[in-house]
This record gives sequence, structure tokens and C-alpha cells, in this order.
Amino acid sequence: MRSFETVGIIGVPQDLGASRRGVDMGASAIRIAGLHEKLNDLGYTVRDYGNIRCHDPAEHDYEEINPKLRYLDLIMDTCYSLRDMVKSVVSQGDFPLVIGGDHSISIGTLAGMMELHEGKTGILWIDAHGDFNTPESTPSGNIHGMPFATILGRGSEKLTQIGPSPTALEEHSVLFGARDLDPMEILNLKDSNVEIFTMRDIDALGISEAASRAIERASKSVDHLHVSFDIDSLDPSEAPGTGTRVTGGLTYREAHYLMEEVHESGKLSSFEMVEVNPTLDERNRTAKLAVGLIASALGKCIV
Repeated sequence: MRSFETVGIIGVPQDLGASRRGVDMGASAIRIAGLHEKLNDLGYTVRDYGNIRCHDPAEHDYEEINPKLRYLDLIMDTCYSLRDMVKSVVSQGDFPLVIGGDHSISIGTLAGMMELHEGKTGILWIDAHGDFNTPESTPSGNIHGMPFATILGRGSEKLTQIGPSPTALEEHSVLFGARDLDPMEILNLKDSNVEIFTMRDIDALGISEAASRAIERASKSVDHLHVSFDIDSLDPSEAPGTGTRVTGGLTYREAHYLMEEVHESGKLSSFEMVEVNPTLDERNRTAKLAVGLIASALGKCIV
């Protein structure tokens, strides 16, 4: 199953895409929770590339120009930097493991893989939310609610040019675990070819069948599978340390089973873990869970 020996960690301490501060400390919390040690235990060589330089509006005389695209220029700068770093990691044959940070960073992650993967990448987007808003549909202007749409070529031209998007195709893209979608975002998703597995679908099918169908759709006819894991996809009782908590999410075992199946697919080529907010956590519990899920995706099993 393993096609790489070295995991390249990239931290992206950005929180400007979200409405609550604190997720910029997520990358540090995940490292402190034992990420390197877990990967070493699985037999990987770990190369930590450090953190991408992100922005704090307090450092700038920043004036918000467009309330429908909050902190656009600062987020774009981070995504361009991340794009270049991911390119470097992939070009060396390392597995890119991106830890955030809010979900807007995904725009940079996928942009970095596009050239080397030639766009032949499927996406498994695991999230309580759709992240499929555009400037026309967003109720908040928060860019962390737009990256999935941006990656697939929808929304602000300034954001889509980073890839340039689409950096993946809708027919190879799956949203898994959704349970809190904005009204106009629902229309955007219905107008797309993205396959959606809501929590109701997962309840009805069971995690085994839902995971199988989702991974099959995302990995069919592509060479690479990217997993973008928002920790708020789990129920808040499992993962309290995140800023947009919604009850009724994945359980601990459902999330681990899904990651174990991702590993078994043999297609996983990149992974990102986002939206861990230590300021809302309980003794780094959510970061430890994030590390465990990453380990499951990279081959940790019960026996």
C-alpha cells in the first residue's frame, strides 16, 4: 500500500478565513500532540518543513475592501506560499501532510499538487459544512466557507487564479459528513457534480457502505487521492476544540474506520487536517484525535 517513505509536514497557522481566532495555533497543537512520534512509529521518515508565514491584520494597516471576501489579499498570499511549498515537497517524492489553520488553506494545497499530478486527483472532503459558497452566496464573507468551490473552479477569480482552478474535477469530488449547509450553498452543490454523503446518508447506509462508496467515487479514474479533513466533521462530544461545532457528527470509530479505508484504497497521495482550535479544546484532546486520524490514514491499524 505504501508508495512513499517520507512524510513532509507543512504547518499553516492561518485563521483569517474563519470568524473565530485561535485556529492559527492548530498546527502547533497537532505537533505537540505527538505527530512526529506517531509517524516514526509507523516506519516513516519525517521531514518537517516548518510553518508557512501567515499574516496578522494587526501587523498591517489593513482596510477591508470587500466584506464578501474577508482578508482576501492576505489569504491569497498565504495560499501562494503554500502552493510553492507543496510543489517542493511533492517534487522531492515526499508525502505532503498539511496541518492548519483554517480550511481556506486548501486552495494553496491543491494548487501545489496540480502541476505535478496533472490534475488527476480525487478529493474526499470530510466536513460538517459544504465549503461551497462563493462571494455571491456567502452569508458571512469568511473564505474558509469557499475553498471546495474554489478548488473546483467556482467563485472569486482572484482565488481561482491561484491554481489556476479547477485543480480537481467535480466528478472526482466527494463531500462526506455534511450536516450544516447554507441555503444558497445547497443550490451551488445541487448545480455541481460533487457527490454528497450527509450524516443522514451515513446513518442510512452505515459507515462501511458510505465509506466504500465515497472512496470509490473520489478515487475512480484518477491517480491520486487527496483527503481534506475538517475536524468539525466529528461530533463535538469527540472533538470540542474547533470553532464551528455542529452536533450529530461522526463518532470516533466512524472517523477512524473511514481513514483506515482510505489507507486500504492505496490511492492516498496527500492529506490535510484543519480547523483544530486549541483555545476551545480540553487538554489538547482534539489535537490528539487529529494525530490519531492522520495515523490511521497512513496505515495504523488495530492488529
